[in-house]
Amino acid sequence: MSPDIDQRVRLFVFGETAKAGHVPTASEIADGLHLSLDDTHAALNRLASGRVLVLAPGTTNIWMANPFSAVPTPFRVLAKGRTYFGNCIWDALGIPAILDADGVVETTCGDCGDPMALEVRNGTLAHPAGVVHFAVPAARWWDNIGYT
Repeated sequence: MSPDIDQRVRLFVFGETAKAGHVPTASEIADGLHLSLDDTHAALNRLASGRVLVLAPGTTNIWMANPFSAVPTPFRVLAKGRTYFGNCIWDALGIPAILDADGVVETTCGDCGDPMALEVRNGTLAHPAGVVHFAVPAARWWDNIGYT
């Protein structure tokens, strides 16, 4: 029974986030899927254990539904007439890809702090100049995904 609920919750979270521009709450998920809040919380915990979602510490509030962030970050993405937030530059660039849309990532230079806008058109960077720096190797991201 739980794999079906987990899949329904997963699809709802990502579908609603893409459609609405924000990550749904547990109550919104329960209401949208006609589930009990207890079943929704259990599914969110299982999805977090499987690294499908990241929950805010000590809660069942979704913090990250990669590439989407449930909270504002320095990686703002404008796409499909909505504003989304990526958890990092990697995720921010992934948002137009997952939406199959053009978009603009607004952030700042990690070196000097100057504002930057990266435009994604037809699945590629419109002006592919610059350097993306990952301070933590990808193999270690899940050691502390909130910090990474």
